[in-house]
Amino acid sequence: MPAYHSSYNEEPDIRLVGNMALLPIKTKIRGPAPLADPSQADVIDETLDLFRANSLFRNFEIKGPADRLLIILILFVSDCLAKIGSARTVPSQLEAGKTLNTLSVDNFPIPGDANFVLNAHYAPPGSRADADYLRQYLTQARQELAARLVEKLYADGTGKPSKWWMSFQKRRFMSRSTGV
Repeated sequence: MPAYHSSYNEEPDIRLVGNMALLPIKTKIRGPAPLADPSQADVIDETLDLFRANSLFRNFEIKGPADRLLIILILFVSDCLAKIGSARTVPSQLEAGKTLNTLSVDNFPIPGDANFVLNAHYAPPGSRADADYLRQYLTQARQELAARLVEKLYADGTGKPSKWWMSFQKRRFMSRSTGV
């Protein structure tokens, strides 16, 4: 059974940096990302929907530029779950939100950096301006993803993260991690 791919691979008029698509997202967080239609699902929703199914796969065939963004976001979700799972005590929703927001704005490697784990599959940004734009876009996407992940984790109202999500904290998509 093949992995699930992004439905945005065939989107026209999407900005590319290197060979990765920078898709519109629904967010109130400031940043360079184009705004998506609030009534439609965006790449963040798609990432959360596909995370658990895709994290079971060791191989992932990249079928387009949106898949490259999906991979980075799935790896970030995996790192978020590992961060929450490694806490000494079970964090409250507020504590988890603060922890993941801090994680999302921490310095991280982008394609072309020496310590980026998937450099073989990503083209580096064409210029310094493109690299800065990519870093700002990914920071904004990571902040939005962290906020929506916390909402999903604590949706049941018990004050504890969902065991159905936390069971994926040790699974590694494509046997990789961004190294939290």
